[in-house]
Amino acid sequence: MDDFAMLRLQIEWGADDGLDTDPVDRLRERTPTAPLVQARRPEPVAPTDTPKATPAERAIAAAGQANTLAELQAAIAAFDGCALRDTASHAVFAEGDPATGLLFIGEAPGADEDRTGHVFAGREGALFDKILASIGMTRADIVMAPLIPWRPPGGRPPNPGEVAVCLPFLHRLIALTRPMRLVLLGTQTANSILPLTARRRRQTPAWVDCAIPGQHDPVPALALPGLSALLKNPGERRDAWAGLRLLRRTLDGV
Repeated sequence: MDDFAMLRLQIEWGADDGLDTDPVDRLRERTPTAPLVQARRPEPVAPTDTPKATPAERAIAAAGQANTLAELQAAIAAFDGCALRDTASHAVFAEGDPATGLLFIGEAPGADEDRTGHVFAGREGALFDKILASIGMTRADIVMAPLIPWRPPGGRPPNPGEVAVCLPFLHRLIALTRPMRLVLLGTQTANSILPLTARRRRQTPAWVDCAIPGQHDPVPALALPGLSALLKNPGERRDAWAGLRLLRRTLDGV
């Protein structure tokens, strides 16, 4: 019988699977065959994204790179880590002669400062000129700067986070101008600069040593009422006058 006839006979008998010529032991354990490609254990991937710096850390870095007042002003103008920059009309920077050795630091810019871009403008600026004149001084005799460069929307006080972001620029300003004395106008300004133990209200004005980042030696600071408070509450003017007399005596060496 030929192969074709044998195959047809097996189909007629119901065979549905081919047979090998040699017997196969299907119960025998088989040796596993090696895979064609050896699987590799995945290597750990080093993280590529470094943690982003906080706005305050970015401000410290930007301010620290400024070696002149012009560079510091440019760094403030380029800084985008404070949302106040987006709502303010101008960044208010320091004015005056650093050689005088006396730095007045005011509160956050108001509407007049924001509109003009100059520190101590409008009604508060006119009052400030009278205050200086009362002790025989003018703006030419001092350096002036705001607590923060930008006016908060609606003239509200800046919140602690906004002050913290902007403080590195003020600290760098103090380091660059190297004043012999600081005069702090307003409660928030004093609380941002004075040490914690000296922030309580004193019965009489007094000089307080302040440690400023970037300065080797502490700087004596005198806290006075803010200009806005003097306009609203004439009773504050007695404390301001007592502080101004202390300032005048200190400058005269008395």
